[in-house]
Amino acid sequence: QVQLVESGGGLVQPGGSLRLSCAASGNTASISTMGWFRQAPGKQRELVATDTNRGTTNYADSVKGRFTISRDNARGTVYLQMSSLKPEDSAVYFCRAWTYAGDSWGQGTQVTVSS
Repeated sequence: QVQLVESGGGLVQPGGSLRLSCAASGNTASISTMGWFRQAPGKQRELVATDTNRGTTNYADSVKGRFTISRDNARGTVYLQMSSLKPEDSAVYFCRAWTYAGDSWGQGTQVTVSS
């Protein structure tokens, strides 16, 4: 069992930056891939970025070149550095971890991009 807790969300102006963190606890040795998803009001949850335990990253086209996912396996933490933020990036951001036993989700953190 893996538990995930996100932090770092907030209100930022367009063009600004934020860094989200997701701390994993429990059986962190079972985690393979970690990733970030987001869900805006009235929209489906969508993939933002993933990072495998081999260091392979994948990004949604809408965030390529602006967002960077990284992991600190020693700390069991995954980060999402977001730059050049746009109003359309506003959403609840969720952390997800895949393990051999299934996957786990965090509770989400709100990101609002507005002037």
